[in-house]
Amino acid sequence: MLHPGWFSASRVRLALFSALLILAGAEAQTGAETRRKSETRDQALTRLRSPDAATRQAAAAVLAETGEQEDLPYILSHLFDPDQRMRASAEAAIWAIWSRSGDAAADQMFEVGLTHMREGQLKPAVDAFSRVIALRPDFAEAWNKRATVYFLLGENDLSLLDCHEVLKRNPLHFGVLAGYGQIYLRKGDLPGALNSFEQALAINPNMDGVRASISAIREILNRREGRFI
Repeated sequence: MLHPGWFSASRVRLALFSALLILAGAEAQTGAETRRKSETRDQALTRLRSPDAATRQAAAAVLAETGEQEDLPYILSHLFDPDQRMRASAEAAIWAIWSRSGDAAADQMFEVGLTHMREGQLKPAVDAFSRVIALRPDFAEAWNKRATVYFLLGENDLSLLDCHEVLKRNPLHFGVLAGYGQIYLRKGDLPGALNSFEQALAINPNMDGVRASISAIREILNRREGRFI
């Protein structure tokens, strides 16, 4: 006959063993999922080179979900893709990757800031993005979004300062270069605006609004020069 205490101890050991099995299974599943994502990402990077536009678009959609910062040079080149839809897909993937910091808490607060922006709650948006920057000062997109909110608030100088911080971390950020142009336009600095817009368009030739602004500024500057001839 078994000792009564053995049965209780056995139940404890069995529960612990079961918990360990569950934990090991969860870890294995997480590891397998990570490997699948990595494989999918690697496959998508390969498919970006496909001659078929639909295949390239599908690859860009995968990278929008799984892409990392080191993938950006490969995606940025497709802003010049011969297929218009692929160019749009590449731009969407770039923005998606830029918007991930790699830190769950920072990303959650970043989403809070975006929600405030969408709802027109600009000062709470500034507070949210400021908290993200405090958590991850290397996260360029948090600086960019705060720069955007400052611009909407009419705080041009603060917006410029944040734009500088973005370019320190991401020199190819065509969005912030276009933002520079908007700020310089507001300040009446047409040559500065033109230079910034041209830099943005050199990286991303698909920004029709920027292209239109360049044409308008050039026309104005040419007229000014004509007056003094």
